[in-house]
Order: sequence, then C-alpha cells, then structure tokens
Amino acid sequence: MAVKIRLTRAGRTHLPFYRVVAADSRYSRDGRYIEQIGTYDPAKGLENANINEDIAIKWINSGAQYSDTVKAIFKEKGILEKARNTKKGE
Repeated sequence: MAVKIRLTRAGRTHLPFYRVVAADSRYSRDGRYIEQIGTYDPAKGLENANINEDIAIKWINSGAQYSDTVKAIFKEKGILEKARNTKKGE
C-alpha cells in the first residue's frame, strides 16, 4: 500500500478549503483516507495552515510521499527540517 500525503477538497463553490490527509494512493481525491493531518485555507495563505507536526513527521518517516502543495506547506511550517533531524537522530 503506497501512502500519500495530499489535499482533499472541501468547502463550497468558489470557496475551497482543504484537509491535509494521509491516504492510500488508490483512493479518490475526496474519498477515504487513513488519517487527517491538518487543514489548509488558500484564502488565508500557507502560513495559516494548521498542521499536527507529530502526525506529519510520523508519516514522513514511515515513507509516505507528499504532493507538491503539501511539500510547500510543510516547508513553510518547518516540518520537513524537523523530519530530517528526527530521522538522523535515530
């Protein structure tokens, strides 16, 4: 099972709101997911995304792949650097 960290769309027409989730790559974009990691509202920007860092680092270190947008969010929050540091510390 290939796990991906990606966005699922919520919200109404012309006002998107996204959940950052860990999902099996075979599931549809807005379908079933394994675990919710956080939220992202593009109207508020990357710096206002709410991400649970512990869960995100757990999935990254478990080998989950992330989408380009999720990578930008994680980079803005400093999660990718923390994940690298925790992996080196093991």
